[in-house]
Amino acid sequence: MPAYKAHAGRARMSSFPGTDYVTDPRREGPPRSRAAAQQLAAALGDQTDMAVYAESLYASCQRLFFMGNRRGVRMAGALSAWDDGPRLEGETRTIEADGARFHLCLGAANGANARQLRYHLPFLRPVPCGLAKAAGTGDRLGLATPGHVDAFRAVGRAAPPSGGRVPIFPMLAQQSIRENERTGRSPAEVIDDAAWGAFQTGWTAGYGADADHLKTPADIDACQSVGFTFFTIDPGDRVDDDAIAAPMAQVEAKAAALDWPLLDSEPADLVSRLANRPIDLGSFAVTLSRGETLRAAAKYGPALQHTVRMARHLAMLHGRQPYDLEMSVDETATVTTLSEHIYLAHELQRLQIPVVSLAPRYTGTFEKGVDFIGNLDEFARSFGEHVAVAQAFGPYKLSLHSGSDKFSIYPIAAELAGDLIHLKTAGTSYLEALRAVGHVDPALFRALLDFAAARYPEDRQAYHVSAQLEAMAPCAGAADGDLPALLDDFHTRQILHVTFGSVLRDADLRARLMACLAQGEEVYRDLLAAHFIRHLKPFA
Repeated sequence: MPAYKAHAGRARMSSFPGTDYVTDPRREGPPRSRAAAQQLAAALGDQTDMAVYAESLYASCQRLFFMGNRRGVRMAGALSAWDDGPRLEGETRTIEADGARFHLCLGAANGANARQLRYHLPFLRPVPCGLAKAAGTGDRLGLATPGHVDAFRAVGRAAPPSGGRVPIFPMLAQQSIRENERTGRSPAEVIDDAAWGAFQTGWTAGYGADADHLKTPADIDACQSVGFTFFTIDPGDRVDDDAIAAPMAQVEAKAAALDWPLLDSEPADLVSRLANRPIDLGSFAVTLSRGETLRAAAKYGPALQHTVRMARHLAMLHGRQPYDLEMSVDETATVTTLSEHIYLAHELQRLQIPVVSLAPRYTGTFEKGVDFIGNLDEFARSFGEHVAVAQAFGPYKLSLHSGSDKFSIYPIAAELAGDLIHLKTAGTSYLEALRAVGHVDPALFRALLDFAAARYPEDRQAYHVSAQLEAMAPCAGAADGDLPALLDDFHTRQILHVTFGSVLRDADLRARLMACLAQGEEVYRDLLAAHFIRHLKPFA
């Protein structure tokens, strides 16, 4: 440990390995070697009374930025040669070393300090991904990003620190408005937590932020104002499933009732554009009848109208700044047919709504936290048709919502869609948090399982799940070492998955859960990395 004498907020040292980073204007980026990073992290730890994450060290504009953990509290630091350096909320003091004076700022990992760091370190700002193959890693607790980054690094064979293209673009910030309500988090906190995770792990290759399942212009406003770059419009509650089997007279009436001025068309024009002519989808062609065209408009027209309004509102807010737009109709009762997808794709293209991805309602069942339920051959046939539409009318990506743990379909989707894929995960990271709890605090895991079982009859009403309480794996007789494996049981997994909101609204359980994960930080990170490598590898 370097010898130093503290007085009047000043530390005096004979030498300090960090001085080169703030005196040499040519130093930009992380330390040149892992050993150098660890040496510098140890020296900074001595001065700051915290465990400094060696991966976080980054020099920019004669400033050295870093992040650490002080007794379970994440902290940020900045060392500079000028007193007008980064102003983090917290403590500031002077260090004298090597005959020079340096200024050290330390602050908690809060929103104000996240904004400061994004100003000085542009790679911490979310960016659009465009048509790059992407995966969203929803994080309901705000602690999962380090494990997610480890997985992206593993499948990309460690993208160079200076940045560069990665095989799968990471959407490290992803949260829906309804999940924010259930977790008690704000859109700004979602962005900040992803930035802190990227900073901690030294991820400089870029990441995105997905404001998922947006229903209203106010939802867009709340997310756009804090820096989200990807916007998923969800008009699913406007999809008219009754149009599928309605008599043709009702279908025509439903179609006629659409807001045709908004759609810049008329029913007869729609029929003339789409019906009774071959539509080239590359490897095959399809001809829609008048009835199929009108049924597609009757079913999806109201959803299309809402998407148009939302997209135009978003475009007005962004001006010339780039962003990504997705349309999602996955959470509906009926499957999106080939003719319906053609209708949506054709009209989005005609109306110049620039979607980078679209989430149809696929065949089979996408339940929360478990593998695909359905016929894989039928899924492959239908998914191939959706890929053909996305290529012919875009190209745009196909989005797999509720994509967590759908391991049986990943190879199919990867082979058929190639780069035109966007995987979305969310609750699976929460489940791995509970697995970590099982390793670190078995008593808390048992309490969470009992609580979830009590809440499940009510909480399941908001989800399409098939887990049964009576089939849940027994916990009472299980040894402590066997508790993490309960997360592999279908029924236990879903019951824990859909009760996350109730757990996080319970102040005592939430506090105990977060304290446990702070204690078991590396356990959680390692579990997440292994779990997400399994998710990402088929697409890489």
